[in-house]
Amino acid sequence: MTDSPAPLSRPILAGIVTALVGFTGAFAVVLTGLDAVGATAGQAASGLLAVSLTMAVACIVLAWRYRMPITAAWSTPGAALLAATGTVEGGWPAAVGAFLVTSALILLTALWPALGAFIARIPPSIAQAMLAGVLLPLCLAPIVGIVANPWGVVPVVLTWLVFARFAPRWAVPLAFVAAAAVVAISLAGAGAPFDATLLLPHLELTAPTFTVGAIVGLALPLFIVTMASQNVPGIAIMRSYGYEVPWQPAMLVTGLGTAIGAPAGGHAINLAAISAALAAAPDADPDPKRRWVAGVSTGASYLVLGGCSAAFAALVLLAPEAVIPAVAGLALFGAFGSSVQQAIDDPGERMPAVVTFLVAASGIAILGVSAAFWALVAGLVVRTVLHAGRR
Repeated sequence: MTDSPAPLSRPILAGIVTALVGFTGAFAVVLTGLDAVGATAGQAASGLLAVSLTMAVACIVLAWRYRMPITAAWSTPGAALLAATGTVEGGWPAAVGAFLVTSALILLTALWPALGAFIARIPPSIAQAMLAGVLLPLCLAPIVGIVANPWGVVPVVLTWLVFARFAPRWAVPLAFVAAAAVVAISLAGAGAPFDATLLLPHLELTAPTFTVGAIVGLALPLFIVTMASQNVPGIAIMRSYGYEVPWQPAMLVTGLGTAIGAPAGGHAINLAAISAALAAAPDADPDPKRRWVAGVSTGASYLVLGGCSAAFAALVLLAPEAVIPAVAGLALFGAFGSSVQQAIDDPGERMPAVVTFLVAASGIAILGVSAAFWALVAGLVVRTVLHAGRR
C-alpha cells in the first residue's frame, strides 16, 4: 500500500510563506537604499513595485519552465550597498543608469562565461568583507535608534528578540508588524490627516544618465555583491536539495528583469539565496518533482504583495524617527554575521579581509567613487602584497 501524495495546497502554502518572509523581511532595506541614492518617496515606491513585479515574473517563468522550485528575489545586499553609497555623481538618474549597467553585466555573465569565471576569482573573503563593511552602518541602526527614539524602537527590537528565540523565520516580519503598530499609534496620537492616494501603486519612469562615478562606484559593486552574495549561493542552496539550476537561462531572466525594472527604479533582481530553501526543502512537499509549484506560488504571491508596495512605502514615509531603519538593520543581522564569518574564516586571508571591511565601513568617497569599490581595491592590493612570492 503506497502513501497518498501530499495535497497540492502544501507547496502552494510554502510559496506564500516564502514570499511573505522575503518581502516583509527586507522591503525596508530596499526603500532605505533607494532613498539614499536620491529617489523621492514616489520614485522609491515605484522601485519597490518594479522589483516586486519583475521578481514575481522571474519566479513563475523559471519554476514553470524548468519544473524546479526556482525563486527570484530582489538583491537585499545590493539595496544595503545603495544605502551605504548614498547619492552618486549625477543623482537619481545616474543611479538608474547604474542599475541598467548592472543588468547589462548580469546578461553578459549569461552570454560570456569568462565574466562569471572572473567574478569567481575574487577571493570570497574579500567579497564578503566588502559586504560586511557595507552592512555595518545599517546594522547599527537598531542600537542608535534605541537611544534616539526608545518608545518607538524598543518594542520593535523586543519583538524581534522574542521571535528570534521561538520562531526565527518570522522574527523580522513580526518586527515589521510591531513597527506598523508603532506607526499607527503615532498617527492616531498626532491626529494628522492621511492622504489615501499614497496607497495607490504606481510606476514613475526616469530617463537614465551615465556617469563614471555611478558606474564604477555603484554599478560594479552592485553587480559583484549580487553575484557573490545572491546568485552563487542561490545555485549552491538549490544544489543541496538536488536541483541543478540552469545558469544561463537564470541569468538571462534575472538580467532582463533588472533591465526592465531599472527605469522604474528597480535596482536588481537575482536568484533567491536564503529564502530559496523555503520553497526547495522537503517541508514544501515530500515529492521533489512537485516542489516547482512552490516556485510558481511564490511568484504569484509577489504579484499580490507588489500591489501593496505603495502602502508599505507610505508606512515608511509616515514612521516616527529611527523605527524603520531599526527594522532594516534587524533584517540584515543574519547577513552581516554570515559575511563576517566568511571574511575572517581563513587566517591566511584575514588581514586583506580586515582592510577591505574597514575601508567599506568608512564610507569614504574618492573621485566621486564610493567606498565599496575602494574597499575591493584596497583588499586586493593588500592581499597581493602579502601573498607575493608565496606558493
